[in-house]
Amino acid sequence: METPDNRQQLKAGNLKVTPQRLAILTLLGKINAHPDADELYFELRKTEDNVSRATVYRVLDALVENSIVRKLEFGDGRARYEMRTSASHHDHLICIDCGKVEEFFNEEIESLQVSIAKKFDFKLERHVHQLFGICQDCLNK
Repeated sequence: METPDNRQQLKAGNLKVTPQRLAILTLLGKINAHPDADELYFELRKTEDNVSRATVYRVLDALVENSIVRKLEFGDGRARYEMRTSASHHDHLICIDCGKVEEFFNEEIESLQVSIAKKFDFKLERHVHQLFGICQDCLNK
């Protein structure tokens, strides 16, 4: 379901409010995963007749460029996406066997990053913290 917040985010990013942009934002807000553009396209095709794969890619690029959506790389060659406003800051654990992604937050890691930046007289603007390994389900196989 479209939310007024989606419209506000587009307007704040100086983007025209279009049905396709609203549909993609709405879908990203509902999905509890990190979909790639094709996954979004196929999901949108279930309810939206007038959306093309090219439109999905163009909209995602515009949303990323305007800091509404975050583009993530998990080492599998597929760009994935998540809403910037859907959750507070978090990092990712990524299974290199099945691709499972777990989000986590750890105050000690955050604190350590600040300390390291301070030690090197570095103004920290943002970070991407991704841990790659094998999840318990894959280890049990």
